[in-house]
Amino acid sequence: MFTGIITDIGQVLNLKNEGDLRARIGCAYDVNGIDIGASIACDGVCLTVVALGDTWNGAPQNWFDVQISAESVGLTNIGAWGVGTPLNLERAFRVGDELGGHIVLGHVDGLADLIDMQDEGDSTRMTFRAPESLAKFIAPKGSVVLNGTSLTVNKVDHCTFGINVIPHTQEVTTWGRAKTGDKINLEIDTVARYVAR
Repeated sequence: MFTGIITDIGQVLNLKNEGDLRARIGCAYDVNGIDIGASIACDGVCLTVVALGDTWNGAPQNWFDVQISAESVGLTNIGAWGVGTPLNLERAFRVGDELGGHIVLGHVDGLADLIDMQDEGDSTRMTFRAPESLAKFIAPKGSVVLNGTSLTVNKVDHCTFGINVIPHTQEVTTWGRAKTGDKINLEIDTVARYVAR
């Protein structure tokens, strides 16, 4: 379980197909405090740590490896990852941590398209198109997870919805690098899912 509050911007260091896809992700986390088998959300996808290290190509660099199933690659934007791709990272929520965002599972429901970006003061209004099957779960002033980030929905029009990204969020996440045409990992709000069910 996660909160959607990003705690590091990682970077893909290596990708290797071994039946499943294996990704090595560079991070600023103290790898001595991460257990094998721990969950880390990478751009909103809950992935399991299978190896750890603190040097890469002969230089100091903390990293962790994850194995990613073909299903996860097919349902997310992981297929577009390459060496150097920046990733929003969040370690799993621990009892007693501040719940600053909302309850996030790290189970991506589908991909949203970033279709427009407009500056509004110092913030940026971003408009997304969600798959029709997921649009009904997105409501004004509700929460949504985009590339692992808990964000508040401002406006909804059928399958499109808008959010505002403040400068702080752009600085401490990958949202400062976003561009129209990006495919974004979308997780709908857990409460909305169960209310609809």
